[in-house]
Amino acid sequence: MQDTYKHKGMRKQLIDELRKKGITDERILTAFDAVPRHYFLDLVFEQQAYSNMPFQIGSGQTISHPYTVAFQTSLLELKRGDKVLEIGTGSGFQTSILCVLGAKVFSIERHKELHLKAKKIIDQLGFTPKLFFGDGYEGKATYAPFDKVLVTCGAPEVPQQLLSQLKIGGVLIIPVGDLDQQQMLRIERVSETEYTEEMFGNFSFVPMLEKTVR
Repeated sequence: MQDTYKHKGMRKQLIDELRKKGITDERILTAFDAVPRHYFLDLVFEQQAYSNMPFQIGSGQTISHPYTVAFQTSLLELKRGDKVLEIGTGSGFQTSILCVLGAKVFSIERHKELHLKAKKIIDQLGFTPKLFFGDGYEGKATYAPFDKVLVTCGAPEVPQQLLSQLKIGGVLIIPVGDLDQQQMLRIERVSETEYTEEMFGNFSFVPMLEKTVR
């Protein structure tokens, strides 16, 4: 994997674009500079890797717009050392951003091919999240409770399992809606039985699917 001056220059341009779009957390922008997005894409997309576009990564899945990754990350309000459950490892790019920000990441991917591919790239970059092949709807109760839960696919509703695995004061970021459009939700657990909810506009994600596939 090569990271040339050209790649670094394109990353700087992307970061400038993200800043203009309202991403103000310099830690997130620095993380985008530290993680070469082109590593997570097929070579055919290398020249477009730093445009604000999604790309196919196989198994009917996509790597999200950089702005979407940055926006979801900003909603988490991460602190170094936070335990974060990520639903939908995908390419591994978002996972890597979370690692750079100092989170202890637990990430689930339901597509075996993507799980293995992401693990290889993440290992090469030297990050050490715990990666799992499994059903994101179930979360990872073994490692709960989590400070933060981030869902990177569109859910028809908020899975109760994920809510129950949040610690008190924990936050879930999840896009909820139909196949074409979802509303970005930020849900905070304020007690054993109470949650508050905020909405942050419409987005379009690939659907969150139940059960695992080989």
